[in-house]
Amino acid sequence: MFKFFKKTKSVNPTKIPQHIAFICDGNRRWAENRGLPPLMGHQAGIANFEKMAEWFMNRGVTTLTFFIFSTENWDRSEEEVNFLMNLFCDVMEKNKDYALKQNIRYRVIGSRDKLPKKLAKLCDELEEKSAENTGGTIVFALNYGGQDEIVRAANMAIENGEPVTRETFETFMDSGDLLPIDLMVRTSNECRISNFMLWKLAYAELLFVPEHWPDLVRSEKLWQHVLDEFATRNRRFGGGKKKDYSGKAKGK
Repeated sequence: MFKFFKKTKSVNPTKIPQHIAFICDGNRRWAENRGLPPLMGHQAGIANFEKMAEWFMNRGVTTLTFFIFSTENWDRSEEEVNFLMNLFCDVMEKNKDYALKQNIRYRVIGSRDKLPKKLAKLCDELEEKSAENTGGTIVFALNYGGQDEIVRAANMAIENGEPVTRETFETFMDSGDLLPIDLMVRTSNECRISNFMLWKLAYAELLFVPEHWPDLVRSEKLWQHVLDEFATRNRRFGGGKKKDYSGKAKGK
């Protein structure tokens, strides 16, 4: 947990998702609805980010993943892509100090082959400097695609030359060391997963909300809605008995 927050006493840990993943959609629509240049929506999408992460981790969430740039997003205009790459550089640079102060581990998943050299280096540095931190994990999915991750892992497994199990295959994946996703939240009324973390989403609960991402990242009321909605879900993981999130059966 964040060291400067007190854990909420009333939280039932079997009702709190350990890993929440967000598909951060609607930045441009948010800006256009306000008569702003579309690129300003991306800037708004990172505002209040740290406060949001602190709020969820204070309530027992241990991992937060943010899908910020997909392998398909390179098809956007050169102006937008360049703006985003510079924005991501600022985010990675800023979070190096944040990680140190708040004891947060950072992971950046996705292929770095197409990233600008400066951004790829900053991703490496952020991961290296925070690797031993124990207060929670924040993950950026950057130049990420679920199918691409699986294909790259399969090629590494082939090169390894040994038969693989489900568990050993995960060791070749960018996200292999992360917890399975308990809850995936997508903003902006888009009801699809868009090639996002296909492996880790295997038994995730899905929540689609109408608010655009810059609205969600600012609203404690919406954050609470996310946890409240998850608490209503009856997770069976393919079996006939309800289970808590450690996988232990809890009865019929």
